[in-house]
Parts: sequence; structure tokens; C-alpha cells
Amino acid sequence: MSESGAQLFARLEARRCLKDIEPRLFPEDGGPDHGEVVELFGLEGTGKTELLYHLLCRCVLPEAAGGLEVDVVFVDTDYSLDMLRLVSILDSRLNAALSSSPSLFGPAEVALRSCLSRLLVVQCSSSSQLLLTLHFLETTLSSRPTLALLLIDSISAFYWLDRCEGGTSFTKQEEKLGRCAELLGRLLRDYRITVFATCHAIRRTVLPSSSSSSESERSYLCRPWQRLVTHRLLCSRQEPGNDIAAAGGDGQEQRRRQVFTIHCSSSSSSSSSSSSSRAKASWSSSFCVTDAGVEFLSDTHQ
Repeated sequence: MSESGAQLFARLEARRCLKDIEPRLFPEDGGPDHGEVVELFGLEGTGKTELLYHLLCRCVLPEAAGGLEVDVVFVDTDYSLDMLRLVSILDSRLNAALSSSPSLFGPAEVALRSCLSRLLVVQCSSSSQLLLTLHFLETTLSSRPTLALLLIDSISAFYWLDRCEGGTSFTKQEEKLGRCAELLGRLLRDYRITVFATCHAIRRTVLPSSSSSSESERSYLCRPWQRLVTHRLLCSRQEPGNDIAAAGGDGQEQRRRQVFTIHCSSSSSSSSSSSSSRAKASWSSSFCVTDAGVEFLSDTHQ
């Protein structure tokens, strides 16, 4: 039986908005809306992938365990997805929810399988494969209104490969990622998904402690991608200090934890799409990584 335009529209309208995906990371109602892109930018080892795991778990967990209970696609371009780590985080959060309210849902093993059934993992080894993956996602998105989040780790994985293949032509160097960004923009518009993507900084001086707006923090990826980004999270790693213990918990244990800082900036526009109509906001938060996943220590909104 064919689907009418009205039925298709109603089904797409049912796709969940993720503005509340992580209130400790985004201020109230400040998270990404339908069709928006969040870029996590920073050097290697600044917690970007752990943040993706945290957001992934938040989405696939049942509502009874504090989750959003939506489907997620994880595009792994670095071949670094640690499924054991992901399952461990999910298991910890399910057990924590069961310990407080044993009757919330069934056995943890059954709930864990249900969580994993909401996750689709795709691996890519080139920009061409990424483009094919996005084409494949169009069919998946049209048939799964519960699919609300696309994670890409990382969008910059093929930057140097594309530059080499493009030779001396700057246009050819950016052509493949530009096509990916254009197709992704159409998927965002037509299917109202939310995208989080990591982007590796290529300069060692990316995040000076005195400022979050230096020249070196500007995205080096192609303009079509930059135009898609509505929220930018600048991730950095704090130097260990004695003041870490003030964040709570056992002092010695806290000193052993590495603390990460996120400087967030976002821009949103009203009915007009011109850049002059965009309202900008910024804030910051910090977290550490534990066996149970990301643990936020503080957040400061500006």
C-alpha cells in the first residue's frame, strides 16, 4: 500500500527533537533543534569520542532509565568505536536505574539488548564511502521515524587523504567532503535529524587557556560543512591541579581524574536565513571520564 504525502509528512513530524539531549552540556532549550549540526572540535585526547558515547547512551536508553529511547546511527570513520566500552557504559546506567527502582523495566540483559537494537553502526574508510553511506541513510531515515541522531566520528578523518588525491587543485581537494556536506544538508532539511560530528584539530595551539576564539580554532574544513554547523563545542584538556577535588568525591580519586573543558558556542536564526539575523550564545562546562562514562563536574553559562 503506497503512502500519501500527508502520511509521510506526519511520520517525519514525529521525529523526536533533541534540544534536551544533555541539559548539563547545553543550557535550557539551547540544544540542537531538528536539522541542526553540532561540531566537537579539539585535539586528540580531549574527550570528544567519550562525549559521543555519552550522547549515544542518553538516546538509546529507555525513558524509564533517563534516556530518550530513539534510534541512532554511528558513522565510524576512524575505526575507533569501542563497543566493549559502549556496552559497559550502557550496562552501568541500566544497573544504576534498576538499583533505585527495580520495577522500572525488565532484566538488565533484556534492556541492554533493546538499547543496542536502536543503534546502527557504519564504518567508512574514505570520503567516497561516506558519501555512499549518506545516500544509504536516506532510505533508512524515510522508513524509521524513530531515528533522530546521526553521530560521525570523525568528519575530518579523510582531510589529508582528500588533499593528496586532489593534487594542487584546492577545488578538487575539497570536492568530496563538499558533496558529503551538501547531501547531509538535504537529509537535515528533509528528514529533520540532528547531527553530532567530531573534528580533529590539526594545530597543537588550538585551545589557549586565555581565549576560546583564536585564529587556530577556526574550522579548516570546506565551506559547505562550515555552513551546516549551528553549535560548536571546543574541547580541551585541563592540567591536573589540587583544585580538582573541589568538584566532589574522594580527593585522591578526583586528583587522578583527567578533567576536560568544553567551550560551547551556538548560533540560531529565526525565519530569515541571513547571517545578520543569527543570535549567538556561548557557555562552558567541564567533565571527567569514569568507568560509567562521562561525569559532568560543573557548567557555567554566559
